[in-house]
Amino acid sequence: MKHWWLLIVLVLLAGLFFAFDLQRFLSLEMLKSSRDELQQAFQVRPFQVIGLYAAVYIVITSLSLPGATLMTLAGGAVFGPWVGIPAAVISASIGATVAFWTARYLFRDAVHQRFGGHMAAINAGIERDGAFYLFTLRLVPVFPFFVINLLMGLTVIRSGTFFWVSLLGMLAGTAVYANAGTQLGTLTSLSGILSPSLIGSFILLAAFPWLARLGLERVKESRVRGHWSRSSRPSRFDRNLVVIGAGAAGLVTSYIAASTRAKVTLIEGYKMGGDCLNFGCVPSKSLIRSASFLRQARHAKDLGIASVTVDYNFGDVMARVHRIISTVEPHDSVERYTELGVEVIHGNARITSPWTVEVNGQTITTCAIVIATGASPAIPSIPGLEQVRYYTSDTIWSLTERPERLVVLGGGPVGCELAQAFARLDCQVTQVVRTGLMEREDADAVALIEAALCADGVRVLTQTEAIRCERDSGQQCLMVRYQDGTEEMLPFDAMLCAVGRTARTEGFGLEELGIPISPKRTIETDAWLQTLYPNIYACGDVVGPYQFTHVAAHQGWHASVNALFGAVKRFKVDYSVIPRTTFTSPEVARVGLSEDEAKKQGISYEVTRYGLEDLDRAIADEAAHGFVKVLSVPGKDHILGVTIVGEHASDLLVEFVLAMKHGLGLNKILGTIHTYPTWSEANKYAAGEWRRAHMPHRLLDWAEKYHTWRRG
Repeated sequence: MKHWWLLIVLVLLAGLFFAFDLQRFLSLEMLKSSRDELQQAFQVRPFQVIGLYAAVYIVITSLSLPGATLMTLAGGAVFGPWVGIPAAVISASIGATVAFWTARYLFRDAVHQRFGGHMAAINAGIERDGAFYLFTLRLVPVFPFFVINLLMGLTVIRSGTFFWVSLLGMLAGTAVYANAGTQLGTLTSLSGILSPSLIGSFILLAAFPWLARLGLERVKESRVRGHWSRSSRPSRFDRNLVVIGAGAAGLVTSYIAASTRAKVTLIEGYKMGGDCLNFGCVPSKSLIRSASFLRQARHAKDLGIASVTVDYNFGDVMARVHRIISTVEPHDSVERYTELGVEVIHGNARITSPWTVEVNGQTITTCAIVIATGASPAIPSIPGLEQVRYYTSDTIWSLTERPERLVVLGGGPVGCELAQAFARLDCQVTQVVRTGLMEREDADAVALIEAALCADGVRVLTQTEAIRCERDSGQQCLMVRYQDGTEEMLPFDAMLCAVGRTARTEGFGLEELGIPISPKRTIETDAWLQTLYPNIYACGDVVGPYQFTHVAAHQGWHASVNALFGAVKRFKVDYSVIPRTTFTSPEVARVGLSEDEAKKQGISYEVTRYGLEDLDRAIADEAAHGFVKVLSVPGKDHILGVTIVGEHASDLLVEFVLAMKHGLGLNKILGTIHTYPTWSEANKYAAGEWRRAHMPHRLLDWAEKYHTWRRG
């Protein structure tokens, strides 16, 4: 253990305290018998006596020894309340802070490494309401103060905050005990000081700051809701639920509502299916498939086949993308959802009150509203951008002719996927990234992706800033600045801006209702996806924290159920196991913690790694590159996170997602039969690597001796 010597010193001091029976000097009888002598000493040498008293009090509280209550009584008995109360409360606060520092110095790092995930949630609450928590605990004397000192030392609360809040919180209790000390002759036991009514008073006092804060929040909310609460709430409603937005979140929300026989209206201002069907997942994966097929055909010689000359038309490739969209479209169509019992209206919705939505000049009254308006591509603020031919992930699908030179701004999943796809379609692609590629992934995963992009002909410029765009004599250029300060002009025929997405929150009436928007420009909701108004919910990309289609669908279920049945039962959204995949070649799939995240959060972990170069099916498919990396609790098979880089990584990840969701460890995966030869065997082999690293060597030594004995 870090700083073990200090722990030994503290244990020895505490041991000496009990070994010499020093606690006998901290008894009520001893205080009664020596009060007169102590008072006389105080009259003769007041400062020396107060200093000695404070020193003893600080030592007792800093070592978490019994006797703090008696020391507070002694302060009142010897010094009187006017001196005893400040002497006791200041000494107690100093000693508590020393104990706080000791716990932080000795144990905090170890606790955060072992329980980092739980501590992150606790620290988030402490950062938000730590002073309130501490003040409440200090006011209620049923909580042992030494336990509070030690536990608070394990959190992120500041030392100064701890000291001053402790001093104020302990003031009331100190006053009670010090005042009781002035009546020392009538006391028969320490337990008699606190009556049930006095404890109740402390509890009410502790509750006061929380009640005051709650009251202020209610007043603030009432000011926003005031106009609507005073207006007439409809006595009858046209709908049980109105959903705004027909992307993944809105479709699931309305489907769940209709399946429970609720009367639900779904309003969409543009295209059914939202971004995923029309601009995101479906078209991008269709393009990636075409680009991958062309690459495989051109590299037929790698399979022992003669080289193949491939001639293709870029317009046909994009036509296939739109054909795939049209094929999937019926799944999200107006006709399908009408058959499911959902009323679908095409138009621009606007919330005019907590119970009314206006669309196409029609006002619909509803018990609840769900906002699922999604997000749109962010446009970078680059001087001259409007003068050049730029696209976003929404508009790139309008291309019918192949751009010879394509600049891609952004190094996230969208930027990497499309940069590689267009490079495989014979575009000269330059990818400009202000920081690094795929910053949320571990360095070993990023290194493989960057190598794959370069192998496909992408010029990757990381740590590079886009300065301005220029157009001169029909030539379009982007000026970039490298990390060393040098600049370069990059000519291009088209530019793709893939620098993120921004939630759609404007134009739906949120401003008039005063619904708060977070600093990230998403709608603020609670753990149940509820907004400021108890009957208005939000889900999907407009809320975050993840802009994934599967997370939007996950939230859609919760928003629908909570909006319809929240008065009976509500469900918090569980974000504990969220899978994600970047569909480059090779793919990068992850669930849970990455190695970098575990380090930043101070979570202790061990790494098990299996290289796909040893997997039979990967060898047969000429795709034996990549790895499966599992983070687990040290010494245990409990999975903290998994990163897979390789072909079919998104499919391989599912087994780990299931295992983490239901608490299954690596031993369970190892004990499961996997079909041979398949890619899924990689998961079993990764579990086998963990098992080999944790073989019971002592037991195996005994087994070896047993076998030797059997052989005679």
